[in-house]
This record gives sequence, C-alpha cells and structure tokens, in this order.
Amino acid sequence: MDDHKEVKARNTVRNIKPYTPGKPIWELQQELGLSKIIKLASNENSLGPSPKALEAIAAALPDIHRYPDTRASSLRHALASKLDLAPEQFILTNGGDELITLVSEAYLEPEDEIIVLSPSFSEYEFGAHLMAARIIPVPLNEQYEIDIDALLAAVSERTKLLCICSPNNPTGTYLPGPLLQKLLDALPKRVLVLFDAAYNHYVTASDYSSGLEYVRAGYPIVVLQTFSKIYGLAGLRVGFGAAREDIVQQILKVKEPFNVNALAQTAAIAALDDDEHVLRSLELTVQGREQLYHALDELQLTYTRSMSNFVLVELGVDAKSIYEQLLSRGIIVRYAGAWQLPHHVRVSIGTQEENQALLDELTAILHQSDSVTSLS
Repeated sequence: MDDHKEVKARNTVRNIKPYTPGKPIWELQQELGLSKIIKLASNENSLGPSPKALEAIAAALPDIHRYPDTRASSLRHALASKLDLAPEQFILTNGGDELITLVSEAYLEPEDEIIVLSPSFSEYEFGAHLMAARIIPVPLNEQYEIDIDALLAAVSERTKLLCICSPNNPTGTYLPGPLLQKLLDALPKRVLVLFDAAYNHYVTASDYSSGLEYVRAGYPIVVLQTFSKIYGLAGLRVGFGAAREDIVQQILKVKEPFNVNALAQTAAIAALDDDEHVLRSLELTVQGREQLYHALDELQLTYTRSMSNFVLVELGVDAKSIYEQLLSRGIIVRYAGAWQLPHHVRVSIGTQEENQALLDELTAILHQSDSVTSLS
C-alpha cells in the first residue's frame, strides 16, 4: 500500500472557494480586546428579531426533543395566506443559501450553463460548481444596473438557469418590474429563472417587482426570500422558495429531511405576522440610507443609491486600508475585494447611533490621511 497517495476530491470541488462571511463580533473582540463592537458588515437587522418571534421560541422550547415538520406545513400555510399562493408552491429551506444549492442539484447537469450577474451574490456560482456546470457572468452596466439585453445575449442552447438578485448584493440596485416582464417573456421556456428577492422588503421604488406575480402567472421562475433580513432571524437560518408546484416537487426530491429546525419554523410564523416590526425595520433602513447619503456627500465620496439595507461606497485605492483602520477602531464593514471591487466597501445600515459612529471614524481616518498627504 502506497501511503503517499492522496484521496482525491471531485475535480469540480477544486473550483469552489469557501464562502467568506463578514468578520464576527466575538472574533474582533478577542483580537483587539474591545468591549464594544459595531458590526455593519452582514446586512443584518440592527433592531434585532421580532419580539413575537422571541415569544414563540420560548413557548416552543419544551418540545425540541421532537423532530421538526419536514415539510414545514404550518409555515407554508402562513406564507400562502400572506403572499396569495398555494401552500404547495412553497419550499422551506435552511436559509436562502440552501435553496440555491437545491435548485442547482435539481436542475443542473455537468456542462449546463448558468448565467449570473457580476458582481453579485457568490452562492449562485457555488451551486454551479457543485454540479460541474459552466458559469457565464454578465457584468452590470456602469451604474451597476442590470442589463437585460446583455443577459439575453448570453443565453445559449446549454443555458439552464439564470440567477438575478434584485435588489442586488452588493450594489443595492434593482431590476424594474417592466424589465423583469420583458426578460421573462423573451427567455426560452426551458430556462429556469432564480429570482433572489432576499432584500425585497427594503425596496421603496414604485416599479419594483418581487417576482411573485410571475409565479402566480405560471412562469418558470423560483423566487427566493428569507427571514434573515427584515425579520431579524439570521441566526435561525430559514428561507423559502416560491414557484409553480411542478418545480417545487422537483426541488423537494433533493431536499434533506428536517432541514429547517422546529424553533426556526415557529419563529418564522410569528415574525411573518409582526407587521409593526417589519415597518419599524423599513423606516430605520430608509432613514439610515439618507443619513449615510448626506454624510457621504459632505465627504465627497461616491456611493450607489440603494434599495436595500446596505450601501456600496467607493473609497478609492485606499479602500482596504480604510477598512482595516475601521476594524482597528471596532467597526466592521465589508471590504468588497471579493466582488472584484477593490476600491469599495459595503456598509450595512445600522441604528442612527451606529451609522454616526461609523461616519465619525471614517471622517477621522480620511482627515488623518489628508493631513499626512499635505505634509508629504
């Protein structure tokens, strides 16, 4: 037996880069010995979870020795009532990320093509790599808007899946409803559209579509939504897909049983009914966006106006250094180098006080840099 031979992973696994999340609070606390950390890196709800969800979790704790409902029936019925679809048109998943993987496993063959936006959420590419499919990136335009003509031009005979994030992560830009309609009507019916609307609750534009109307109309589309953002349940990992029943049935074939835990299901049902928390979260985000815009204008920094709970900010060639200096001061934002945007950071919207703390530190860093430059 040759002890020097290695067990080899699948070839396609070599193409997979592990997902890099925003630096967690506890890690920075340990590194710097700081008691107060402000995290504006992972697009979380700075108001916290729905109070109704917390109450529901507490009430459900005595039953956690039981397995969860593998089909999340109560939650599917609650979603059906809220979103005007049939319960059979929903699949519940361990966060939106699992849905992306399941769609890939259910529909992609080796050498099939998947069209993705660039820059956008990296998990679409993860699912494609997993199934040895080919990734066709389509750049956003210069204003980081989605170019449907470019998307349609990228479609080939091998195209199986087209992924659209709207509002898009990390740019915060969105695809207007009329353009989504035009795209869906122009696509071959053999192409499945994965429409990631994880941030839909933050949109204030009147011409936005979450994609659900096209599920109701029978288009080959899977709409992804999540309880991790405006509902504040990121730590419980619960998301869902909405699609035609025949599409849902195919995805269910590759789903693991008991993929969404019992507390997550219970909390999601309660959060779905907490309109007050959703409204407060939206108001905080809209006010926070304007707070950032005003200050960034004063600092003469370029940014992209967002329909989400984050803002993409251009800091220039010193972006990574500024990101690291903010870290050293206990403020976590997301450096955008992973999206091939090395001059940018993505800033999640926090509370008014958290936003102001970031702006104060950013101002100090920029003024310090100006002073050094003038001295040299």
